[in-house]
Amino acid sequence: MRNLPILLLALSMALAGCATTYQKEGLTGGFSETQLGENIWKVHFRGNGYTRGERAGDLAMLRCAELTLNNGYSYFALADSQAGNNVSAYKDPTYSYTTGSATANGNTAYGYANTTTYGGNLHFINKPSATNIVVMFKDKKEVQGFTFDAQFICNSIGSKYEVTCGGSH
Repeated sequence: MRNLPILLLALSMALAGCATTYQKEGLTGGFSETQLGENIWKVHFRGNGYTRGERAGDLAMLRCAELTLNNGYSYFALADSQAGNNVSAYKDPTYSYTTGSATANGNTAYGYANTTTYGGNLHFINKPSATNIVVMFKDKKEVQGFTFDAQFICNSIGSKYEVTCGGSH
């Protein structure tokens, strides 16, 4: 039982050995969404320590496009967009190794000892995230301002990360 924290850390590091994929949110990150209105959604993407900020932003945008198409709309606009980072830290375990020797000469003893300590390094983990509030439209004429073509975003960002919109996640 004493090794359980170390085992859990090793398991989580093995599972998180690569950047977060386009998936529903789980242990290694992913996307989640909340419907705020008939055609308004909040989309959040959380990456792991191997995910770049650009990837988190792109995959949040990809989820916005996919959600737009899945709900029967063709275009969307961003009402709000935020990017952030969650920084955490962990310290390596510390190990010490001691060697020594002693000799006796009559009533006098002489000794020598040397201790070497390893580990104890502090590591910082940066986990990027992106959150978009998206408003969806059936026709580009419905809104004045900047809109995105959902199918174009699916094709563009999807090909960049080898993801197919509408695939199983």
